[in-house]
Amino acid sequence: MSMGVDRLPARAGLGLKPQHYTHILGTLPDIGFFEVHAENYMGDGGPPHRYLTAIRSRYPLSLHGVGLSIGGEGPLSTDHLHRLNALIERYRPQSFSEHLAWSSHGECALNDLLPLPYTAATLDRVAAHVDQVQQTLGRRMLLENPSTYVVFAESTIAETDFLARIVARTGCGLLLDVNNVMVSSVNHRVDPFAYVDRFPVEHVGEVHLAGYDETSDGAGDRLLIDAHASRVSPDVWDLFRHTLERTGPRPTLVEWDNDVPAFDVLAEEAALVDAAIDSAGSTRRLAS
Repeated sequence: MSMGVDRLPARAGLGLKPQHYTHILGTLPDIGFFEVHAENYMGDGGPPHRYLTAIRSRYPLSLHGVGLSIGGEGPLSTDHLHRLNALIERYRPQSFSEHLAWSSHGECALNDLLPLPYTAATLDRVAAHVDQVQQTLGRRMLLENPSTYVVFAESTIAETDFLARIVARTGCGLLLDVNNVMVSSVNHRVDPFAYVDRFPVEHVGEVHLAGYDETSDGAGDRLLIDAHASRVSPDVWDLFRHTLERTGPRPTLVEWDNDVPAFDVLAEEAALVDAAIDSAGSTRRLAS
């Protein structure tokens, strides 16, 4: 099978929100691409599809799944896969991604993205599911590193090695969520910069940024929550710039899914991303 190749521009993208449909179509802002959650567009018709069709005709599109349960112990839902395939056939997005997580058990669908133990058995299961998705869709998918709040005693493989092995076995690409790296690293008391240094960046097709919420755990230590409800935090910007030093320019999404602000606020974040990407590209050109 010939896998599709990611063709998103190495620019800033934004999540497409219904409250911004008319503003985007009326002003055509200079945004590199828009990203939507696949599950929000699995209905047959109506205003969401009308607006997405119009926006897709003017901008590159990234499709981001949240409901496949790639890491689940049970089989993937063939109904969900078929609806996803129909959506991809309809809109021909430049990129499709999903999470290294599980969100269903039997007939029960959970409204969360839950972590996995990194073991040989989990590796076999995730690789088989990624293969099934790619065969069904006829294209390469990107797999996203998770934000986590617990670690498993059963884990025998480092997360970055686990992702690299999935890529080696399936040919998929990776989505590097820099905010997830920061959240997980702070929560587990590890160095986020060292995590990025170990990440198999040659397979990264897209990067995500977001804001986090901060609280404290029972011991009084920092606890970060992957909230997607605020501007990108300064330490995540620092980690993003470090990431670009390793990856070079990459398509980068600003995620803001809760307490969504006016479009101009999102556009300001996108402009900062574009500036960082341009700077990384200039640095690489000078070094070559």
